[in-house]
Amino acid sequence: MREMKKLFVTGGAGFIGSAFVRLALEEIPDCQIINFDALTYAGNLDNLEGLDERRHRFVRGDICDDDAVLAALEEGADAVVNFAAESHVDRSIHSAGDFIRTNVLGTQVLLDAARERKVRRFVQVSTDEVMGSLPERDDAFFTEESPFEPNSPYSASKAAAEHLCRAARHTHGLDTVVTRCGNNYGPRQFPEKFLPLMLSNAMCDEPVPVYGDGRNVRDWIHVEDHCRAILAVMRRGRAGETYNVGARNERRNVEVAESVLNALGKPPSLIKFVKDRPGHDRRYAINPAKIERELGWRPLETWESGLEKTIRWYKENAEWVARARNGAYREYYAKQYGTT
Repeated sequence: MREMKKLFVTGGAGFIGSAFVRLALEEIPDCQIINFDALTYAGNLDNLEGLDERRHRFVRGDICDDDAVLAALEEGADAVVNFAAESHVDRSIHSAGDFIRTNVLGTQVLLDAARERKVRRFVQVSTDEVMGSLPERDDAFFTEESPFEPNSPYSASKAAAEHLCRAARHTHGLDTVVTRCGNNYGPRQFPEKFLPLMLSNAMCDEPVPVYGDGRNVRDWIHVEDHCRAILAVMRRGRAGETYNVGARNERRNVEVAESVLNALGKPPSLIKFVKDRPGHDRRYAINPAKIERELGWRPLETWESGLEKTIRWYKENAEWVARARNGAYREYYAKQYGTT
């Protein structure tokens, strides 16, 4: 497949999307990127600071707006890479409507626009959560053949989006590929997410909230390793295929909290166990053998190196953290975890 040099990236002002934009501009020197983002609570133009405006153009827009998407795609693209999503499970439990609208309807709008504008490839960035919760056994892992068993409104909406991508390929012949990944961490992650919440709280000597007994297991990957996997799938993945992306790095939530506190030199007494959320999946673990075998992808960061890089970035970017933590986010924090 010839190189894809003209990319339409949705949700590219968010945490993972902006990391992908930066990587693509670096890895494909002559590529052009249209970055389409609605700038909802997690979209942040600070994440795009310093990008080459000759090769990167930001367009504010909603993926559910057919006319806006078609206008932004007027000159076509080699690939659409869809990061745009409502993505926080807790928010979906409080109010599922926005998740259905953006993650389901928005994906269909993008698929229709991609066909109309004759886009070569559509990359859907999904989640391991569509496959539900694994048993607490060392031999149980998610594979690309694992059944869909979503347990939250968020994961159900992402599963629906995957079905729409499959239907677009089967019915209309659109070249679609899907990636599924676990928990990301790294620079520029919105502070309501687990690891940056712990980092920012601990650096301010505030309590670090951990749900339930803290023994829920997640598969952690540095965001840049995830984005390298997405880029590999975009370039070389087989049409119609799904690729699970994981760093083989399972950790209990309380272990993650302890790692952060140890790295910052903070006492474990900052950990505050809070009421568990409804329907909290117990364990996720990914078998990434397919992407390793077919595309030669491997993570470059270990847990230790990735965490050290992440902590250093947050320490060196206190102004970004302060802006991200104020206003609407603080109101949400109080509602979700109570005052501390």
